[in-house]
Amino acid sequence: MLQVQNVSKLYRLYRRPLDRLLEIFPFSKHSSPAEFWALRDVNLTVERGEVFGLIGPNGSGKSTLLQIVSGILEPTRGRVIRHGRIAALLELGAGFNPEFTGRENVFLNGEILGMSRREMERVFPAIEKFAEIGAFLDRPVKEYSTGMYVRLAFSTAIHVQPEILIVDEALAVGDAIFANRCIKKFEELKQNNVTVLFVSHDLGLVKRLSDRAALMIGGRVAACGPPSDVVNRYVGMVLDREQAPREETASGTFRHGDGASRILSAELIGADGAPIAALHPGEPVTVRVRARAERDLDDPVVGLLIRNRLGIDVFGTNTRIEGIDLGRLAAGELFEIDFTFDCLLTRQDYTLTVATQYREGYSQDWVDDIISFSVVDARDVAGLANFRTTVEWRRISA
Repeated sequence: MLQVQNVSKLYRLYRRPLDRLLEIFPFSKHSSPAEFWALRDVNLTVERGEVFGLIGPNGSGKSTLLQIVSGILEPTRGRVIRHGRIAALLELGAGFNPEFTGRENVFLNGEILGMSRREMERVFPAIEKFAEIGAFLDRPVKEYSTGMYVRLAFSTAIHVQPEILIVDEALAVGDAIFANRCIKKFEELKQNNVTVLFVSHDLGLVKRLSDRAALMIGGRVAACGPPSDVVNRYVGMVLDREQAPREETASGTFRHGDGASRILSAELIGADGAPIAALHPGEPVTVRVRARAERDLDDPVVGLLIRNRLGIDVFGTNTRIEGIDLGRLAAGELFEIDFTFDCLLTRQDYTLTVATQYREGYSQDWVDDIISFSVVDARDVAGLANFRTTVEWRRISA
């Protein structure tokens, strides 16, 4: 388990290196340093076996927090309570000696984490198999590519029997095959009650892997809770360039935009023209969005986004993509858009997000998860898409 209690981190920024030295002498003339709080009063609790994701813009304090949790940095105020062995994969280059071979670095890291030589020899075949860097294992790591380095570092971190694993953007540099292997390993670690704290800019990955997530802004925790809600709030913050106040709404999880238009309703309509909450694969369905112009508009864009129960984006489109021009709309004018398509989704629960935007992409009104619906099917089809499939077969004689 991890507990971060009122953690703050202060950096003093000096105009020149000499000012740092002169500060020691009380009567010397020097410029006072500027103060930069990388973290301010951060409180988090990550339970045993929980996968916890950290998201936020660059410079929000995510990596600083991971370094404090790992014990690399000391907090200016507050404390971190750790229960269990920690393995950390932070910035690229940390932990490996570039002159040592990959094999030597693996054993060195194991010893640093308190594992005996015999224990490391036992897990080394698994590390080698997971990393898949071949003969380079016995070459100095300074000769490694970025991907090879991360493969070996990540493989080492997950195989030294950690009780707490801390990862900072490790999956961003691996190829698709390695990233998928890491995701499966995260799920395996979770089943083994390993606590995972990780930072990622891949919001879909955060939704898929995390039990909970936190959004960090300016060194503070701005939101903490279910991954889908936290990611929605972050996406809303990014899209809302005008920084208009975001409001929670009964018809969706989060809402944002500058208010130039307002979404009044959204509904799912079946082939018979009646509203529906469930449908079958292959059925035609219409998403009807009704909105009102709050001021004169020049060709607004209306869009939709379907997400699955994990919050992963499944399908999205809008009137601009579909080549539909709404023209000029006067303030107070109502408008309605129908998006009609065949349902090609597998049996799951989904949510619908709708938005009105400017052609440049800025939001007028964006409502996350305005309605939910289900796809029902007697067949067990894997994945997210349910293609209409025909199968033919024949015997071939020798």
